[in-house]
Amino acid sequence: MRIAMWSGPRNLSTAMMYSFGTRSDFAVMDEPFYAPYLDVSGTDHPMTDEIIKAHETDPMRVAQSCEQDGTPHLYMKHMPHHMLDGFPMEWAQECVNIHLIRHPARVIASYAAKREAPTLEDIGFIQQSTLYGKLGGLVVDSDDIRAQPEVMLRAICDAIDLPFDSAMLHWPAGPRSDDGIWAKHWYGAVHNSTGFAGAEGTLPEVTAELQPVLDAALPYYFGLHQQRLSP
Repeated sequence: MRIAMWSGPRNLSTAMMYSFGTRSDFAVMDEPFYAPYLDVSGTDHPMTDEIIKAHETDPMRVAQSCEQDGTPHLYMKHMPHHMLDGFPMEWAQECVNIHLIRHPARVIASYAAKREAPTLEDIGFIQQSTLYGKLGGLVVDSDDIRAQPEVMLRAICDAIDLPFDSAMLHWPAGPRSDDGIWAKHWYGAVHNSTGFAGAEGTLPEVTAELQPVLDAALPYYFGLHQQRLSP
């Protein structure tokens, strides 16, 4: 089995990668198209030069790596907005595609704390909705996972015909050898964790400057949310 987990930034995607990575029957990949995206788009992200230097930037070679088997399974963490026009996507047709969503108010607030004000392009809701339309697959909401981790992980495993493994509920604190080099900037919270955090509270306030980004993202989020796997 090759799982392509599609998620925008500042979601539960790294925790989910760690969750599947605790299983003895899975290898994991951390955003393999991030370096090609930065190299081709010229987007200025934290650690851009280090990422391009440390990771493969040829999208064709990355796509070939996404076609390899795991041990025996492979879990790949991907971001829809990394898939620029012209990047190969044929490999994804043979994957179990799962789309991880989070309310855009939470995404925007978390993103702005790590980098300057995000754009609609940065948070990837349009790209994720488009990708879901092309690939189909399972939709899961991070709010549901945080509220009921075991219930939701069991439901995900059942939906993709994978036996549940209780090891998925916990992981040791600290970085992983599979982390991208960008982990030291973005993964602080999950490196301090040993499992899924509890349910999130009320939605954060979004500044007036970022309200248009939230307003534009909400229809795409709600469209996917209606398709989500329920607890």
